[in-house]
Amino acid sequence: MYTQISKLNEGKVKFMGMIDTVRDKKNIQFIVLKDFSGKIQVTVDKVKYPEVGNTFYHLLPGSVVVVEGELVKSEYVKMGGQEVYAESVEVLSDAEANPIAEESNIDNRIDYRWIDLRVEKNTLIFKVQSEFTAAMREFLLQRDFTEIHTPKLIATASESGSEVFEVKYFNGKAYLAQSPQFYKQMAMAGGLGRIFECAPVFRAEKSHSRKHATEFTGFDLEMSGIESFEDVMHIEEELLTYALKRVKEKYGDQIKEQFGVDVVVPSLPFPRIKLKDLYAELKTRYGYTCPEDEQDDLTTEAEKLCGKFALEAYNNEFIFVTDYGARKRAFYHMRKDGIPQGYDLIWKGVEITTGAQREHRYAQLKAQAEEKGLAKDVEFYLQFFKYGCPPHGGFGLGLDRMTMNLLELQNLKEAMFLFRGPERITP
Repeated sequence: MYTQISKLNEGKVKFMGMIDTVRDKKNIQFIVLKDFSGKIQVTVDKVKYPEVGNTFYHLLPGSVVVVEGELVKSEYVKMGGQEVYAESVEVLSDAEANPIAEESNIDNRIDYRWIDLRVEKNTLIFKVQSEFTAAMREFLLQRDFTEIHTPKLIATASESGSEVFEVKYFNGKAYLAQSPQFYKQMAMAGGLGRIFECAPVFRAEKSHSRKHATEFTGFDLEMSGIESFEDVMHIEEELLTYALKRVKEKYGDQIKEQFGVDVVVPSLPFPRIKLKDLYAELKTRYGYTCPEDEQDDLTTEAEKLCGKFALEAYNNEFIFVTDYGARKRAFYHMRKDGIPQGYDLIWKGVEITTGAQREHRYAQLKAQAEEKGLAKDVEFYLQFFKYGCPPHGGFGLGLDRMTMNLLELQNLKEAMFLFRGPERITP
């Protein structure tokens, strides 16, 4: 076993690392080695240890070596104030020349994603994402939520008959789940009360926008015993504030250094505004007029302006938009006076969540499914409500889109370990 670089103590050491850089001078070499725990400078006296110097001279960045030597403190070394004087080196993996550079375009970088991820800035993306997810889990588990794992192979489309991937399933066919929505609600009918899931989501959308993917990681929540969708908004705003606080505490300085972004922990409660009132504000403030046939939904341009409006009017990066029209809302959203009881959450001008109180009454739910021509497709789902189900609601957010927004990345591709889109299915 080789010691982690960050845990090395002064004295004789033996450790494994990947070559980050090599600076070769006449009688001395300076090598930076790294592993998942950090970096360290290795110094080679080529006069005293010519074989070690010759070995490093022929190695390229990415090569993996085991070094033995003397670790000493040094005020002249910026990298942690210590360095290793190498006495021997063993090559475990010899790397070829790097086929990409940090400034390569994102599609070329994804072709060699395993190399692209070696860049400290890119590694930080996934450390931040991991901390964000862990914090949300912690928040919910402290509040008696149960984590479940729902199937991703399903017999019918999750929410509609479109935008699903059809797969061969023995002698029949199945679909990849668009969301865990139906099974989250089954859990409510089953008496679990409060559940969440973090898992893959599949959408057969031929979209090439900066914020869409055909496979992404969804973080979903559902809870029973609510009085209105206001209860759902309340749990989400507390959840996100808790998670952002954790991320800021652990990685705030690194995020500022690498991405130039200040992690802002928002104040509670998040502002709320009805869609109709939002469009009135956008017209007054920015001269934006939504086309009449789209005023029951939030347009892409309005979504962007919404982020600007939230900061100017409420000094908050987040804003809940409510009172959408029923035309583009899911059939399972509860309605009151014809208005779906749900919301979208906009963060920095990007929609990150759709949430709602669900319709739990069988007859009403069946009627709303029939209205959208889905009653036959969702027959199995409707069965969940025939034997009693408490009032409930929930939401789903895209973890990758959250990461993109948090770090203000240009494209969702950068926020995903491996991106999947209409033209991208490898590596």
